[in-house]
Amino acid sequence: MKANQMKAAYERLGTSDDLVSIKSALHMICSEFGAVSRLDVLLARQGGKRQALCFLRMDSTEHEHQIMRFLEIARFAGELVVVVDLPQQASTPAADTVRLYRELATAGA
Repeated sequence: MKANQMKAAYERLGTSDDLVSIKSALHMICSEFGAVSRLDVLLARQGGKRQALCFLRMDSTEHEHQIMRFLEIARFAGELVVVVDLPQQASTPAADTVRLYRELATAGA
């Protein structure tokens, strides 16, 4: 995958609406730099915004530095952190809970 294709794929992450799509796309982008050794994605709401908090580790420090430069991301507590702003959804607390359980069940499968 070329650099401009990876940047475009990274920018499209914000149009994803579920954990599986985000994790898959981010894994695909990062694997261009080396082996992804860990990738955890959590959904969060902050200030009315929906976000995916992605915690990433690569197989080597050099690969992590390459990803940090390419995606312009930072390290927090030893993890590379990618924050993806997600589309807003009309929701209720009950609907959010059901959606979260479904996403977690799918992600764990």
